[in-house]
Amino acid sequence: MMSAGPSSESGTITLWMLGLCVALLFLGGVSLDLWRAASERRSVTGIVDAAAIAGASGIDEAHLRATGELRLDPGRAQDFAVASLASHSESVIHPSVVVASDGSAITVAGSRDVPFTLLKVLMPGLQPLQVQAQATSSPRSASP
Repeated sequence: MMSAGPSSESGTITLWMLGLCVALLFLGGVSLDLWRAASERRSVTGIVDAAAIAGASGIDEAHLRATGELRLDPGRAQDFAVASLASHSESVIHPSVVVASDGSAITVAGSRDVPFTLLKVLMPGLQPLQVQAQATSSPRSASP
């Protein structure tokens, strides 16, 4: 017969549940922070895409009239792209605007730091995640 005395496993369930709660907090932190990073990357991509499209509208009009060839004016295209980047309230760090030497395309790149929230509680020394985006656009003539 079994005795009804004290169990040698008292508190095991409590410790197991505490470990499970910490694991769930960690997994929740990972999913929340990765979701925020994906959302921020979409935002940076939209800003960079808009800047590339704006830059592609900076065509060299004098060259177009003289030769009929459509190409970008590097200074004008860069000014349009930078103005588009500056017009957004969200900040993009390390913006880069490069116009091809032949004026065929403009490439805009940028990034943003995404600080961790729940994971920062569990790992205080964690550095922010940097999300990056790049877009290339070229001028096109309207189809008749």
